[in-house]
Amino acid sequence: MTGERAQRGVAAAAGEHGGVPADVSRLRVRTVEILPGEVILIDQLALPHAERYVHCGNWQEVAARITDMTVRGAPAIGVTAAGGLALAAAAAAVASPADPAAFRAALEQAASGLLATRPTAVNLRWAVDEMRLVWTACAEPPAACAELLLARAQAILQDDIARCLRIGAHGSALFKAGDTILTHCNAGALATAGYGTALGVVRAASARHGGISVLVDETRPWLQGARLTAWELGVEGIPYRLISDNMAGHFIQRGAVDGVVVGADRIAANGDTANKIGTYTVSVLAKEHGVPFYVAAPLSTVDLTVSSGAGIPIEERAEAEVTAFHGCQVAPDGARAYHPAFDVTPAANITAFVTEAGVLRAPFARSLATACAGGKCES
Repeated sequence: MTGERAQRGVAAAAGEHGGVPADVSRLRVRTVEILPGEVILIDQLALPHAERYVHCGNWQEVAARITDMTVRGAPAIGVTAAGGLALAAAAAAVASPADPAAFRAALEQAASGLLATRPTAVNLRWAVDEMRLVWTACAEPPAACAELLLARAQAILQDDIARCLRIGAHGSALFKAGDTILTHCNAGALATAGYGTALGVVRAASARHGGISVLVDETRPWLQGARLTAWELGVEGIPYRLISDNMAGHFIQRGAVDGVVVGADRIAANGDTANKIGTYTVSVLAKEHGVPFYVAAPLSTVDLTVSSGAGIPIEERAEAEVTAFHGCQVAPDGARAYHPAFDVTPAANITAFVTEAGVLRAPFARSLATACAGGKCES
């Protein structure tokens, strides 16, 4: 999962997809690995203090690790769910070797369980739908269908890396040497299969121009910026400064930010975008001060079935995740809290979307629909 092995995997994807130079992909850690009989995840709850890996042997364990945020980030969740369905297929093939109907019923049960884990990230549903296409079309015995599902899950993983490499290449042209980029939450390798969306743009811009630095929002209450984005940038040797979320306006107002790049968990057909809570606030600040605000995401994050952000479900997580952190109570006993995990940034606040198909600009309903015409979006 680390070192030379990880670099070979990313470099191979780069060489096969779009000619992105391999020296852009120096990432040391792979977020997800899908193998026969297990899905291996880097434990994001342990970072940045420990780098350890969790081995999942069945789809239920995969679902639990998505729910508790051992793995998080929309593309990574989708890839992990595909791996969970491959595990479900292997188990069902053993349990019902000559009963295709029972095999498919077991997969539908696993799909329902996985879809219930995180309702906002549409990449999860996209990956499940991609896997469902395989098992509904497979006319072979269950064991052979399970092999096809494993191969499809592994292809989804490699496809995610390839998409992120292209996103980085397209996004790097939006910046120049010496620029400072602000990002919110973690949309890096840890949120994908291994390269990143928003941080993929940062990596590619740094490699292309040099002199790129980053302001990292800490991203309360899970501190994905402080724990994960800062860790990734340190691994990559890209200069950064960590700031608390309520400092973003100060630095934008003072002209210290040349552009904002964030990821996305779901993009509606009109361009409204759900991302980690606090993203909307940053978009308002950027718009007020004329700072470009870019959303970097694969097309699998676009949901053409939802016309606007009003139709995007917003996950409500436990109050204790706000009133405490890592088991340490930070609020008075009995304090109540709200905890929407995401907010919606209106399309009017977004300068452009950076996708594997290129940089998409307004009117977004048209540019997103055109980019999705090849069938890479949820529709």
